[in-house]
Amino acid sequence: MVSERTVVITGASAGVGRATALAFARRGDRVGLIARSAAGLEDACREITREGGRAAWRAADVGDPAALADAASGIEDDLGPPDVWVNSAMVTMLAPVAVMTAPEFDQVARVVFLGTVHGTMEALTRMRRRGRGTIVQVGSALAYRSVPLQSAYCASKAAIRGFTDSLRCELIHDGSPIRLSVVHMPALNTPQFSWARTRMERTPQPIPPIFQPEVAARAIVFAADHPRREYWVGFSTVQAILGNRIAPALLDRYMARKAWDGQMTGDVVAGDRRDNLFAPLEGLHATRGAFSARARKVSRQFAFERRPWIVAVVSAFVLTVAVFAVLGALLA
Repeated sequence: MVSERTVVITGASAGVGRATALAFARRGDRVGLIARSAAGLEDACREITREGGRAAWRAADVGDPAALADAASGIEDDLGPPDVWVNSAMVTMLAPVAVMTAPEFDQVARVVFLGTVHGTMEALTRMRRRGRGTIVQVGSALAYRSVPLQSAYCASKAAIRGFTDSLRCELIHDGSPIRLSVVHMPALNTPQFSWARTRMERTPQPIPPIFQPEVAARAIVFAADHPRREYWVGFSTVQAILGNRIAPALLDRYMARKAWDGQMTGDVVAGDRRDNLFAPLEGLHATRGAFSARARKVSRQFAFERRPWIVAVVSAFVLTVAVFAVLGALLA
């Protein structure tokens, strides 16, 4: 088992980032935490320390490259240069495009997309000095198959995929030993649904099936140990990506019917609801969100995803089934 590395994680105060920090720390890695909330980071560090891990934190907005550079330098002073860098920071908003403002759209893109760009550039600068390192991008099935009401988030995740593919070509051209991997996630039970900005009448929820953030964390750790181009987590992610390759127009109509109400519970949004779009919302930083009763603790699909030859066989099977399903729908 690879251990005793320095791992830097953005968005580490809550959700996937926090679960990933704990997963790396439990195996003996030194963990550097970056996020906007100092209180959330302190709490995450205490949790890691209680379990015998070693961590350091710096509060910074990943959308601000100068602040992120200062945070990375501070963590490097405390723990050493990064061997692994995980870009996990995110915010989102639920609203039709017609009622979003330009600053709201810009902010989602600034944190999710540009935050990943800034984090990757920081990692590259530090890893090139030593001639090694692994960068893991936290992607999403929504990078391939967009849904209504989250246009800014879907666009940002798709942009991360394009950015990373371009960078990968450059690293291959340069003969660089630095490795890149993207881990595309399913719906996850994180606090984002309690603090995401929304203009809908009912409270947000992840589109089922829902997985606990620890499922994502295990996949990220595996990708850091065994970096390859992409990993897909959850059969729902496989269905979304492959289905979109076969019948994107059909999925457009399906999402229009199912993914609108599917992103909302039956509860009315509270009149005093606050959100974390432009500033951290203190008091809600945790690993898991409000949907643990419905969330799955394992992804059986990911056990197969670790083996590339099985992925190829399953992908071919899913594509064949999808072709016949589409043909059946068209001929019915």
